[in-house]
Amino acid sequence: MRILVVSTPLGALGSGCGGGVELTATTLVAGLLERGHAVTVLAAGGSVLPPACAAATLWTCTGQSQPSAQHQERSAPITMLADGLLPRFWRRVLLEGPAAGFELVLNLAYDWLPFWLTPTAPLPIFHLVSMGSVGDAMDGVIADVARWDQRRLAFHSAVQAADFNLPQPPVVLGNGFDLAAYGFCAEPEPLLGWAGRVAPEKGLEDAAAAAAQLGLPLAVWGLVEDRAYAAAVEASVPAGTLQWRGFLPTDQLQEQLGRCRALLNTPKWNEAYGNVVVEALACGVPVVAYRRGGPGELVQPGLTGLLVEPDDVGGLVAAVAQVGAIDRRACRQWAQANASREVLAERVEAWVLAGLGL
Repeated sequence: MRILVVSTPLGALGSGCGGGVELTATTLVAGLLERGHAVTVLAAGGSVLPPACAAATLWTCTGQSQPSAQHQERSAPITMLADGLLPRFWRRVLLEGPAAGFELVLNLAYDWLPFWLTPTAPLPIFHLVSMGSVGDAMDGVIADVARWDQRRLAFHSAVQAADFNLPQPPVVLGNGFDLAAYGFCAEPEPLLGWAGRVAPEKGLEDAAAAAAQLGLPLAVWGLVEDRAYAAAVEASVPAGTLQWRGFLPTDQLQEQLGRCRALLNTPKWNEAYGNVVVEALACGVPVVAYRRGGPGELVQPGLTGLLVEPDDVGGLVAAVAQVGAIDRRACRQWAQANASREVLAERVEAWVLAGLGL
């Protein structure tokens, strides 16, 4: 099939501004290419595709980044910038997509406009929904598409899908990763890890507090989105507790992440999936996570890590003390069986074929 994949209007692929959608986009494109599909990616100017996506065509648009839906009030009206990436993306889809011969459009971004366009667009639009419920307007438009034709929607986890008013059981795809890019590390160092956007909803302060109580350093990987928040977290723990590693490409991230005794995953909101959980498991690193959102589905207690009741820092401390009993090779094996890019591409292909009635 000829497929147009629309990336996030939050920023360029490779910048880190798009969060987990960036990794999903590049991994899925590589997987679809491997399955023989012709793929074009529509993304912000300055985007870079990894070597595994070399056979894809890259379309780019310039414009202002779209404000993130998760940082708006639940009742906030839809924001669309006249010179923004979001309208420019979808104007190009509508004007150039049919003539380019695409058989479907796969939207990976969490924005109102493409959902609203879906019932009347000249091309079939499918949505891999990237977040749970964060606003009334998005809840409404997702419910509208579900009532019209729920086959156009898929989700990363069952707990994410449960946020929305769906008339039928959801299509749950999980996510996929190029596991060959993640090296297995059998012998960890006395180091804990945390990865994600550094922003209040990610809950870094809980991981920092647990690391301080354990007397272990906490390596922090990710884009610092809220510098005042980052400074407050650092000030709340003894000097030297946090090691700021920045936003790194996968080859550098996995090499450092694999050395950790455990990854702490401490979100304050319902993560749709939890990419960093699988990235850690792929390196053989057990995960200690809150029983909240997608990570609560991913972590297999006693096999690949431990689950802790949300917001329980003492529970994190107790769980880290038990991770030595986890077989790090079992963590890697779970990722291979459940979250490879091959598995994701096969699931996505089956989903869109069913949605097209093929």
